[in-house]
Amino acid sequence: MTRRTVLFLLFDDVQSLDVTGPLEVFAGAEKGVPGTYRIRTASLDGGPVRTSGGLTLVPDQTFAEADDPHTLVVPGGQGTRDPDPRLTDWLRERGPRATRLVSVCTGAILLARAGLLDGRRATTHWAYSGKLARDHPAIDVDPDPVYVRDGSVSTSAGVTAGIDLALALVEEDLGREAALTIARHLVVFLRRPGNQAQFSAQLAAQTAQREPLREVQQWITEHPDADLSIDALAARARLSPRHFARAFQAETGMTPGRYVDRVRLEHARRLLEDTADGVEEISRAAGYGTPEAMRRAFVRTLGTAPAEYRRRFRPAPTP
Repeated sequence: MTRRTVLFLLFDDVQSLDVTGPLEVFAGAEKGVPGTYRIRTASLDGGPVRTSGGLTLVPDQTFAEADDPHTLVVPGGQGTRDPDPRLTDWLRERGPRATRLVSVCTGAILLARAGLLDGRRATTHWAYSGKLARDHPAIDVDPDPVYVRDGSVSTSAGVTAGIDLALALVEEDLGREAALTIARHLVVFLRRPGNQAQFSAQLAAQTAQREPLREVQQWITEHPDADLSIDALAARARLSPRHFARAFQAETGMTPGRYVDRVRLEHARRLLEDTADGVEEISRAAGYGTPEAMRRAFVRTLGTAPAEYRRRFRPAPTP
């Protein structure tokens, strides 16, 4: 087996977890299967860098000393806001030489500045996806997924999403069992599918300002199997259906139907992850009514059927 070099770029005000999260995944793989990965870190001048949280990281080498890696990991952090032009220049020249180019969080902004995401689909932390799309219209920015893989270039969302992406890369290199072993060791159980949403329905939507609408939001969350039609929800809020629909969207940022869809999908997802209940039972508990309705919702949103989602994401029983 050819040993793959994984190079992490370091710079001042880097987000420490963007570095250490994925690094621990590759390090775990190397410990489990020695000779698999050679992990290196580099900064512009080879000197220590201070992370946004105040930690000091000491790199192995300078950018100039680094060999072309198999996997080049570009982390994010406050240091991506006004990076040293030499960093962007180095990425522009050396990034295409890597077999796999990876960014974590706002590391995607550095790749974009270097022109390495043009014509590609990419993601980043949801709070910065709008800026990435505005500043770089040649990139197809998707703010929802945990990570996006487009050919040899992979981008991930904020902070811990880098772990999910690293686990996916290890699975690609060494197989599912190796990735699961590392995930369990890190107490991540199983990696999230890349197309899983970055955050829950409750976080995705704003909290309504008016109390009746807030109560309806809470009711939806607690009763996904109830009648959640516009008429039923409007009656609970003591508003006409038309007024309710307009007010709900204005105050939460999404339509009632969209909110209900997210809550039901999230509830079903958690039951698949945390219980041994059958698909038919879960479909009723989540408000889908039938397994086929739930399957269509999963395929449409997550790109996978409920049974496959459970296989990927539910921890295996402890022997």
